[in-house]
Parts: sequence; structure tokens; C-alpha cells
Amino acid sequence: MNPEDRRLLDEQVAYYRARAAEYAATSMPAGDPFANHARTIRRSLRDLDLRGRVLEIAAGTGQWTELLAERADELVVTDSAPEMLEIVRSRLDGTPGIRFELADAFTLEASHAYDAAFFGFFLSHVPTGLLEAFWAVMDGVLAPGGRVVFVDEGRHFEWREDWIEPNAGIVLRPLLDGSVHRAVKVHWDSAQLEARLADLGWDASVQSEGPLYWGVASRR
Repeated sequence: MNPEDRRLLDEQVAYYRARAAEYAATSMPAGDPFANHARTIRRSLRDLDLRGRVLEIAAGTGQWTELLAERADELVVTDSAPEMLEIVRSRLDGTPGIRFELADAFTLEASHAYDAAFFGFFLSHVPTGLLEAFWAVMDGVLAPGGRVVFVDEGRHFEWREDWIEPNAGIVLRPLLDGSVHRAVKVHWDSAQLEARLADLGWDASVQSEGPLYWGVASRR
């Protein structure tokens, strides 16, 4: 990883660490235009029946964690921001089968230990130049026959980002304390993402759901 990519990712982590305290109040605009679409996706995820050992990457405050815990025999919940991880831990610690780990999604050990890896609203935070490296990490965590499952937002007009490098997907994000941080926001089109993952050696099915998309990928 080149130094600029590492610096950008570190700034993004710093942003989410600082945002943890206000995340629940600011993560969705008034009225939550994603709510109905997210409910539809949740039903689809339950139908996938993700059992066995499941790894959740970049869990944030745990928007998807409880759903994963319904079926998983063992769920390892990770995030690179300890403040975010503490929020989900405080709510779900003691739930049978869940373990919490502070972990960088780009440096996860190639354990080949998990039947499924899941990330919600994280793929859009992966710089395009690191997409191949990130999916190589996913290949490393999966057991033979394992699946990657993901949910994210595509292009939409519910709100506007403050773009500073649109082609690179780099935005500025302000916080209530007045600080401003760089972050990554890459909006994939479903068909485009399927094709890109195929180029990287993955069989993927990506479904659009309003302004959101969700997908399942397995190593070819």
C-alpha cells in the first residue's frame, strides 16, 4: 500500500473514531429515505441463512450485527475504530457466539477460517486503487466455498457529498465539533461492480434496491 493510500485510510478511521459519539444521530437524514429499502435487503439477507463462522468487517455501531447473530454459530465482529466497536459491544456483549476484535479490514490475517464475511456500507469506503488488494484479503479470510456478502449505497440524490477528488472518490466530512475530515466514498453501479469483481476472479451477483445495493460473491 502506498503512503498516500495509507494516510487517507488513517484519516478515514480518525473520522469515524471522532464521529462515534454522534453517529446514531447523524448517520441518516430526517425521514431516513433508505429505511424501506434496507428492510427489503434485511429479508433477503435472512434468506441467505449465513451459518457457521461469520466475520463482520467494519461493523460500526452494529447496524447489521444483530441480524448476523441470528443465524451464525460464531460471529466475529470487527472494526478499526475502537469507539465504534465499543458501541456495538456495549449493546451485544454477552450474546452467545459473538466475539469482538479491533481489526483493520485491509490487514486481516489470511486464516481461511470463515464460512462468510459480511460488510455493510463499507465497500464504498474502499479506494478504487485498493479494491483488488481488499478482495485479496477477503479471499484470505474465507474457508473453501465461503461467501462474501455486502450491502452499500449506490449513486443517489438524497443528499450531496462535498467532493474534493470526485474521480478518486474522496470527500470532506464535517463533524458537529467543527472538525473536517477526508473520507472515501465510491458509489458503484450494480452491473459495473459485478463486472469488476469478475475481473478479479469472483462470481458475484449484485442486486439494486432503490438507492442501495446488496450482493453475494464467491471465489471462482
